[in-house]
Amino acid sequence: MRAISKFLFVGLPPLLCGSAWAADLNDYPTAARADYVFGCMKANGDTRLSLDQCSCSIDVIATILPYERYVAAETVASVNQQAGQVGALMRNTDAARDVLQELRRAQAEAQVRCF
Repeated sequence: MRAISKFLFVGLPPLLCGSAWAADLNDYPTAARADYVFGCMKANGDTRLSLDQCSCSIDVIATILPYERYVAAETVASVNQQAGQVGALMRNTDAARDVLQELRRAQAEAQVRCF
């Protein structure tokens, strides 16, 4: 019995560290994940399979891009769709292109892993 309790106490700190590390990777709010999954499912047939694939996809993206970068990239993608000067200003900046490219790379990785 003594050996078992010693093992449990020794094993506990790494488990706690692991969950703290996982929390750092899970910085996307639930609503942001759900919004991504809903849009992804609409684009992929609204099936149970698409739910699994789209959930996987946002999880992969979240491991690659911090949430702040994801929001910035989604903002750039949205503004890029605007016609006129606003869209042109965003499309012609290196920073906007870089952040959008980061998102596209993360999405490509998610596509490979999940679909």
